[in-house]
Amino acid sequence: MTGILDFETALPAGRIDVKRMHAESGVPLEDILGWTHCSEIPVFGEDETAWELLSTAARRVLERTGVAPERIGQVIVAGSGEWDHPAWSPSATIAHELGITGAQCFEVVNFCNSPATALQIAADTVAAGRVTHSLVLVGERLSRSVDYADPESVALFNTGDSVVAVLVGTEDPQFELVHSRIRTDPSWHGHYVGEYEYDRVVVRRRARRLNLPQTYVKNYRALAEQTLTALGRGVEDVGWFLMNHMDRRVHERVLTSLGIPVERSVFNYHRLGHMGGGDTFLALADLQAEQRLRSGDLVLLATSGTGFSWGVTALIHR
Repeated sequence: MTGILDFETALPAGRIDVKRMHAESGVPLEDILGWTHCSEIPVFGEDETAWELLSTAARRVLERTGVAPERIGQVIVAGSGEWDHPAWSPSATIAHELGITGAQCFEVVNFCNSPATALQIAADTVAAGRVTHSLVLVGERLSRSVDYADPESVALFNTGDSVVAVLVGTEDPQFELVHSRIRTDPSWHGHYVGEYEYDRVVVRRRARRLNLPQTYVKNYRALAEQTLTALGRGVEDVGWFLMNHMDRRVHERVLTSLGIPVERSVFNYHRLGHMGGGDTFLALADLQAEQRLRSGDLVLLATSGTGFSWGVTALIHR
């Protein structure tokens, strides 16, 4: 049984508030709040690094599970490539910090769909017996790519930063990884494109196609239905449907389309923005902390990434 042995989430100490967004962009506060749904969002401050916070989260997971660094055969950092430094490997840096010396260390870029992609790679590698444990790390300085002075980027103003450390193995997992389905619609490849601006890369919307929300609903519904069919389950069997926090309205529309009550999802928009690839794990951590998970619960993680890719990862809580 391959699955998630343990995971840890964390938020940086820095914050960006809507008043600053308003001052820089000129966009009315109510319009900004229509996207952020909260007055401030966690972001990495200038004196914070993603790799250090990731190292701390990963170390906690290894200590709780009792898995020694020499047993880790794979270290994967997932994200969009907004690491602390350019042309640099955060996975190798973190492995060195943790004393992991015998693992393959690499990065996976699939934007906010990267956690699903990395988990799929890790689970397949462990299931094939090539390694016994894989460490999947999610975290980067994603907020650095947002230009708060650009009114056209208001839909991205909810983008913040978080980190997640996930240990994948076969020894009594908390969550069994039972299915993963990911697809990309390449016709959306240039909707958002990064541009060099001084010492950073900012993301700009290059097109004004109005059917992106419908495309999200269509793809999430198709992947969820395909996943349930593969598992021989129905919508009524879904214990929790956890989704990336890019757009609350799309979140609600996806649930309605699938016939899943809002009570079977987690909405953190009131206190967090879109925490990159960490959204679904932050929601999962909330469910654990509130003791709302039951043994046997089917949990679907619905993720997406610029490009555009969509994924549904199915877990069984043990």
